[in-house]
Amino acid sequence: MVSLARMRGPRSRRVRVIGAGALLAASATTIAGCRDRADAPRPAPSAAPPAGMVAIPSGTFTMGAHGAMNLGTTGMPMPDEPMPHPVTVAAYVIDRTEVTNAAFARFVAATGYRTTAELPIDWEALRRELPAGTPRPDDSALQPGSLVFVPTTVPVPLDDERRWWRWTTGADWRHPGGPASTIDSLAQHPVVHVSHADASAYCAWMGRRLPTEAEWEYAARGGLEGKRFSWGDDPITPARANVWQGEFPVANRGDDGYAGTAPVGSFPVNGYGVVDMAGNVWEWTADRFVASSADAEMAGGAEERIIRGGSFLCHESYCTGYRVAARMHATPATTLMNTGFRCAAGASDRPRRP
Repeated sequence: MVSLARMRGPRSRRVRVIGAGALLAASATTIAGCRDRADAPRPAPSAAPPAGMVAIPSGTFTMGAHGAMNLGTTGMPMPDEPMPHPVTVAAYVIDRTEVTNAAFARFVAATGYRTTAELPIDWEALRRELPAGTPRPDDSALQPGSLVFVPTTVPVPLDDERRWWRWTTGADWRHPGGPASTIDSLAQHPVVHVSHADASAYCAWMGRRLPTEAEWEYAARGGLEGKRFSWGDDPITPARANVWQGEFPVANRGDDGYAGTAPVGSFPVNGYGVVDMAGNVWEWTADRFVASSADAEMAGGAEERIIRGGSFLCHESYCTGYRVAARMHATPATTLMNTGFRCAAGASDRPRRP
């Protein structure tokens, strides 16, 4: 089931899409600026992490930023950005890459789990996330599905996501582009069309959990100080991350080699040895988004979760979500073809090996 998806970008906006019975509510991507930790990277804990995970040392860094560090595509500070504040994190381990289709398939095969997008939409549950008085759609519009990106044929204003997002019956993690698509050749690509509950269920099965927002950003920074990106301040290039090249949302040239998702680990590691913290797919975190009264009204009172990292749909004309401090927030039932996750665990935990 897809509920309200809320995205923040270069300007404040609100979108509701009722298509095949789902409603997309979006407003521009919340981009939170941030400064990096003030000290050099510490050596990782001596205990070897489970295969596929990276040990992150404890430390204190500054979350939240202002001024030049905090500028979005409009040249102005973006909404919902916290002021700089120190945050201390204990040592932990985090997945080196985003969770892949192959890994998620093993989880589904072992448990019989069905994702949110594979289940019929529960109108009563959805109604609680919508503004009061939203009419109930026809039953035919409440069938399983998810939101799929469809490029436009001509340039369009970037103030209405309904121009490129489509509710698609039959879209889910096995069919990321719709019912006729497959993941047969995408085993090592990040799993998408997963809700917060889906991501949490997988991590729990692995004896892990979703990272907190602070853990995610701390790992993404890789020990760098005061930098905009996980690699530093140098401009983004096709060699650094999987993002949109070309005119958004008309045509992605794929200068980085990928017009959609890329296999995990296709781009360089950061200072901690973690990859894909910029672009490819947005990633769920454990943290709840603390909404202003206006945000809460847009979300219909639904509790939202924070998503980090940007995706292959990010372009500087619309979304600089690939900045290390950028944020998005969405209701937990939201599923999109550019959203996935990775897992984390405390250093003293005993996560399962894949």
